[in-house]
Amino acid sequence: MQFRLGPILPVLLGLISAQAALGVMTPLIPLLLLQVGASSAAIGAVASAYYLGFLGGALSCDRVVMRVGHIRAFAVFAAIAADAALLLVFAGAAWQVGVLRLAIGFASSGLFLVVESWLNDRADSATRGRSFGAYLVASWGASALGPLALNVVRPAPIIFVLVGLLFATAVLPLALTQQANPAVRPQAHFALGRLYRVSPVGVACCLASGLINGAYYSLVPVFLERSGYGAGSVAAYISTAMVAGLLVQYPVGMLSDRFGRRPVMVAAVAGALLMTLAIGLAAGVSFIAISALGFLFAGMTAPLYGLGAGQTNDRMERGDYVAASGGLLFIWSLGSSVSPSAAGLVMGRVGPIGLFGYLAVVLIALGLFTGARMLQREEVPRAQRRPFMPAAEAPLRHSELASRAARARDRHFWNSLLHRRRRESTE
Repeated sequence: MQFRLGPILPVLLGLISAQAALGVMTPLIPLLLLQVGASSAAIGAVASAYYLGFLGGALSCDRVVMRVGHIRAFAVFAAIAADAALLLVFAGAAWQVGVLRLAIGFASSGLFLVVESWLNDRADSATRGRSFGAYLVASWGASALGPLALNVVRPAPIIFVLVGLLFATAVLPLALTQQANPAVRPQAHFALGRLYRVSPVGVACCLASGLINGAYYSLVPVFLERSGYGAGSVAAYISTAMVAGLLVQYPVGMLSDRFGRRPVMVAAVAGALLMTLAIGLAAGVSFIAISALGFLFAGMTAPLYGLGAGQTNDRMERGDYVAASGGLLFIWSLGSSVSPSAAGLVMGRVGPIGLFGYLAVVLIALGLFTGARMLQREEVPRAQRRPFMPAAEAPLRHSELASRAARARDRHFWNSLLHRRRRESTE
């Protein structure tokens, strides 16, 4: 089947606008909270609120999509995100920002659910790779451009008006399309315990990806600001890291397809650990130097989710891949939800450098666990490895996680009905 961009262009344009909005908020919210004297622990808790909303949305937003269709659901989620962003203009306390970030996380999860469902519906096995590649470039590219707004204007609450406008603008491409809503298809279930038994290293790597990237992108603006770098430098640093994440995905994937997931995983962890120590010790050096270190760190850690997913898929039957992705996303989401709060508490106790102490502990644990498993279990032969699938800065397979939630609700409904019928028959 010939690849055509037209059927997926509306959702990609909407995604670009929404991701640009999220990119602006990545450095803006920590910098504004620092201006009002918020602690590192409070800033970490606010970041965790976003990921909790993100996870909650992945488990429930499918109800809205099934009720009103993809296009209307996208408009609903964009409106919620825009409203919350505009209310951030008036939020003064950290808890108020946290509540609104929770709402934005929920809405963002719904937006990505619509985008992924649309892409999956419009692609087949021959075009899915190119569709995903376009998705990857749009996601990383917009996320990298968003923070650069802080190089044009100083951090101020009024910038949330721009964020709200970007979320509202995301509605337009889908609202104007003449294409029909995709169908919502159920997916198979794959238990988390079974997932771990199939690939302990794959599960551990996806969890570590959430623990690392959730904390890093949420709190590195705090580290940089307290190390003497200005808002413009913080924004450029985040953008540089996003570019690194985009550039390394396919080279790392090719290496892992050739040499194996776990050897590449150990190499990435070792490189990331080295960069962690270097950045922690290099606070206050020239911006170019610390940006180069951040670029390398992001390049080492961005592919971790893809490596973990690839390691898991190599040991599965082909038909179980989609079901397993929902479980891996759930594990990543749990790590992302707790990591900013945990790292924020460490930073509150030992100072800004505590972020890199936290990251070093997670990286060392993942490296040791992976190394131990390599001694216990042989690598999957090269001919049996599934092709590497790169991940966006957040692995955006919400459609699969949402289908898990729908199946859980369906099982609960039928079990309740069966229990009630049995009770009535015995009365």
